[in-house]
Amino acid sequence: TGTGDYFTAGNDLANFLKKPEDRTEFTPPKELQGNHPEELLINPFYVFIATLIDFPKPLIAVVNGPAVGMGVTMLGLCDIVYASDRASFHTPFMSLALCPEGCSSLTFPQIMGPQRANEMLLFSKKITAKDAHEVGLVTQMFPHNQLEQVWPLLDKMAALPPGALVTAKALVRDPIREQLHKVNRTENILLVERILSDEARQIIKKMVKGSRKSRL
Repeated sequence: TGTGDYFTAGNDLANFLKKPEDRTEFTPPKELQGNHPEELLINPFYVFIATLIDFPKPLIAVVNGPAVGMGVTMLGLCDIVYASDRASFHTPFMSLALCPEGCSSLTFPQIMGPQRANEMLLFSKKITAKDAHEVGLVTQMFPHNQLEQVWPLLDKMAALPPGALVTAKALVRDPIREQLHKVNRTENILLVERILSDEARQIIKKMVKGSRKSRL
C-alpha cells in the first residue's frame, strides 16, 4: 500500500529529460541477469515489472488513494486488489505522448474488456474506485475510514499453507508467464522510443516547466 494520501503519484517527468550519463546508475537483481536482454536490464521499469511477473508468492495491493501511471498498470499483475472508495486510477500515457506499460496492453483488456481498457490506455480516462471495482480491476472496495478492515483479511491469508499458495499461484501464472515477459519487453522498447521522441519531449518539457513555475 502507499503512505499518506496517495497510492502512487506517477513518475518524476524531469527524469525523462535527463541525458543517459546524468541518470542514476541502476544495477538489476542478480536473479534476472542472464535471463533477460541486457539492454533492458538497465531499465528499472522493465526490471520492476519482470520481478512482479515472476514473484512466486501472492501479491496483494491495498490502494489507499489516487494511483497514477505504473501504480495503476502494475495492479493487473497483482493477485488481489483492495481499494479505498477515495482511490482513483489514471493512466495519462497519451497525454504525455508515451505508451502503455506494466503489461497493461495485455492485462487490462483481459480484465475489463478491450473497450474499457482503451478508454484508460488510449484516451487517458481517469476512473473511480467504484468504476475499477465494476470492471474487475479492484477485487473489493472499502469506505476510506474503514480501510483497516483489510488487515484481518490479510492476516487470514498469511496463515494459509505457504507451499500450497506458491504452487497454486504457479499453476495460475505459468500458462501466461512467457507472454507477459514478451509484452513487458515490447512495451519497454517502445516506451524508450516514445520517451526519446520529439513529440513526447516537447510535451514533457512544457509540463515540467509549468510545474516549476507553479512552485514559485
